[in-house]
Amino acid sequence: MDEKYLRYVRQNKKKIGASIVILVFLIAMGIFILYAIKSEYSPIPLNKKVYVAGDRSGDFNCDGEADQVEINQALKFVAETPGYNTVYLKGPFTYTINSTIYMQSNTILEGDPDAVIKLVDHAGWTNSPMIPLIGKYGDSEITDVIIRGFEIDGNHDNNTDRSKGRGYYNIIYFTSAKNIKVYNMYMHDGHGDGLRINHGKNIQFYNNKIYKLGHDGLYAIECTNVKAWNNTITCRTNSGLRVWNSNHVKFYDNIINSTFDRNAGGPGILIEKTTGVMNDIEIYNNSIHNTFGPGLWLIGYDSSYPKKEAQNIHIHRNTFYSTGTNPSINWVGGIVTSGFYDTLIENNIFDGVYHAAVIHMYPDGKVTDLSPAGTGHTTTVRNNIIVNTQKRTENPDGTGYAVINYLPETHSFVLENNCLYNNSAGNYKNASSTTDFYADPLFVDQKKHNYHLKSNSPCIKAGNSS
Repeated sequence: MDEKYLRYVRQNKKKIGASIVILVFLIAMGIFILYAIKSEYSPIPLNKKVYVAGDRSGDFNCDGEADQVEINQALKFVAETPGYNTVYLKGPFTYTINSTIYMQSNTILEGDPDAVIKLVDHAGWTNSPMIPLIGKYGDSEITDVIIRGFEIDGNHDNNTDRSKGRGYYNIIYFTSAKNIKVYNMYMHDGHGDGLRINHGKNIQFYNNKIYKLGHDGLYAIECTNVKAWNNTITCRTNSGLRVWNSNHVKFYDNIINSTFDRNAGGPGILIEKTTGVMNDIEIYNNSIHNTFGPGLWLIGYDSSYPKKEAQNIHIHRNTFYSTGTNPSINWVGGIVTSGFYDTLIENNIFDGVYHAAVIHMYPDGKVTDLSPAGTGHTTTVRNNIIVNTQKRTENPDGTGYAVINYLPETHSFVLENNCLYNNSAGNYKNASSTTDFYADPLFVDQKKHNYHLKSNSPCIKAGNSS
């Protein structure tokens, strides 16, 4: 090696060492900043908040009238200002709105549990439906939105100019939406849906309390990757959770029931198909009880479709009790299904449901023809416990069985290793099994709906393990 070069290195080694240290430091800082920008858990405060208040302590301050004006100003600010993405509603204040709150992409609307957005009395948004309390700004796709932590009061009783379930005053409604999260919310007393998404992807709805809305708690239309869990929902007019022509759906760990009045709702969960593919849907670990309609309604109808477009729905480890209380319709029960192929219903508990635990049927006499197209629809029912079924109130004759098939020409059951006991009319109507057994399952405390099995239960290790 050149002696002159070596002499230079010896004379300048401190400077060279310092330069290397500085270079390494700059590289490390670049990597750190890049990570901070990309990471959801950035230690750099890039996602700053602005506060909305009702006592002049916020960045934007409301006076209890037309409060959507200031909230929309705050949302516009965080959408357009680098480093900001969150609007925080301070409590304990009620923010009265007489027009829509508009969300934009990459924004968060959150608040204290005692921060309340409330629809104004006599809002008069009756010129057209589908004008929500919270919607999106503009017509382009909305992405990466979070709504969490506060209360929304739909103020139904002071806005009776429109009927429930007609698209008026939905709580949250987005079209063309992706990466939407709604959680830790309390939504109640509305005319329409809690969260309605039309043409969406990656929708998460969890840890919400939904009470007496005018339509569905969650309604996903032509969506993919929809999850709803840990919600407590009391239906008033329609379903707790509903998907229509949607796929890759999971509903789990929810508690769903109905309030008792003359419009006390339909099914706890509704899975509905007319077009598109629905072959990856899982419903599990839900507690569904005292619903006016069936606990779960699974229905495919309209024009004929290939088997692969409506199959492999998996319903398991749910508890249904006292579902189907509606005295005015006949399509009540635990699970009512038609039009789907290769449905698997397993390891569920049905106690005291009206009509039957599992039924092949569809409602007739509707404006829309709900009859299923095609033949060869098979439902496998295995390892379930079905006890104490009751006759339905509407036309009770011939009801009260464990399993009923009203569509034997196009639909069939495969019944395996179910435990059946004390069903008022018997066990089967247009169905049969060679492996079901008939014994008291010996629940720990059935009256308190503790459906764990006692150690001497005949159901332990009695199911099909496949």
